[in-house]
Amino acid sequence: MKKKVAVILCGAGFKDGSEIHEAVFTLNALSANGAEVQCFAQNAPQADVVDCLSGSPMSDTRNQLVESARIARGKVKRLSDLDATEFDALILPGGFGAAKNLCDYASKGTEASVRPEVARALDGFWNLKKPIGAICIAPMVLALHFKGKGLTLTLGPVDQDLDSQMKVLGHRHVPKSVTDTCVDETRPIASTPAYMHENPAMHEVDEGIRKLVASVLSMISK
Repeated sequence: MKKKVAVILCGAGFKDGSEIHEAVFTLNALSANGAEVQCFAQNAPQADVVDCLSGSPMSDTRNQLVESARIARGKVKRLSDLDATEFDALILPGGFGAAKNLCDYASKGTEASVRPEVARALDGFWNLKKPIGAICIAPMVLALHFKGKGLTLTLGPVDQDLDSQMKVLGHRHVPKSVTDTCVDETRPIASTPAYMHENPAMHEVDEGIRKLVASVLSMISK
């Protein structure tokens, strides 16, 4: 029987939504491993819209579900419809949108909170002890929601600010290279840095995500 994995997207673009390379590499790795995948996104506006060419803010309003459909080729469902009992694992690609749309970490730092629909999805998999994978900045979404749970996560290179923030939230940050994956030894949680490293080679980001997907799938109960 195929393993079923839910993937949470939050738009299409590294400045304001899901990082497209990370999302596509995730979907590709899941497909290569024979997993059945369903993408989900909030049916809600993005926190902002950014011109990815210039980096400047735009006056547009864009819907996360509609924009995520660009990546998922239309095969995306409302996050409110995600039922953890129907899936074996959950993966969150990164992109700045994860820090803006899945939570408000981009504006509030360690005082941030996770959006209600995202929180419900995370709780669903956590309570059922099903694996959760997080890529790039997405481990911060886990750190915020599971504050004080003592997770072991990576956000990439050695960074005193990130180390301090993780400690404030009650977790441990383990620096990892772009091609590595961090696996929590006591919980079914895996994370990989991807574009948290500055200008990594695309194939290295792919390698790290392939390792994360393999780790997540290996954690699924037989």
